[in-house]
Amino acid sequence: MKRRQQRMLFIGVVCAGMIASAAFLFKALNENLLYYYSPTQVAAGEAPVDRQFRLGGLVAEGSLQQATGAVQINFLVTDNVHSIPVEHYKIPPDLFQEGKGVVVHGTMNADGLFVADNLVAKHDENYMSPEVAESLAEAEARAGN
Repeated sequence: MKRRQQRMLFIGVVCAGMIASAAFLFKALNENLLYYYSPTQVAAGEAPVDRQFRLGGLVAEGSLQQATGAVQINFLVTDNVHSIPVEHYKIPPDLFQEGKGVVVHGTMNADGLFVADNLVAKHDENYMSPEVAESLAEAEARAGN
């Protein structure tokens, strides 16, 4: 092979390696992302059934259930249009209560129950996660049309 052909082959191999590395990196990052969905999007079937995602909205009034002495809590997350039942097996934060904003991380099972691994409640009286606020506004706009 001529020197020029060897150089072109080397450049081709390096480019192919970079493309393969970028493809593997993109795949790994995509698998580890936690996408956010509102209850309306989940009800419309937009959320994945087989992987983790974040669900956000308000804790529906009157929906919080906790057995005495049990760690498990059940509640509904709503965007005032649709509600999704959530089950959580850890002690909730002190700020967690009905009518307040919440974002839960977990998976949706085949029965339509969201099983939460992590629960994040708002941290003061004036704050609501921008994602939750946006999804509530979108749900109200959809309901109004």
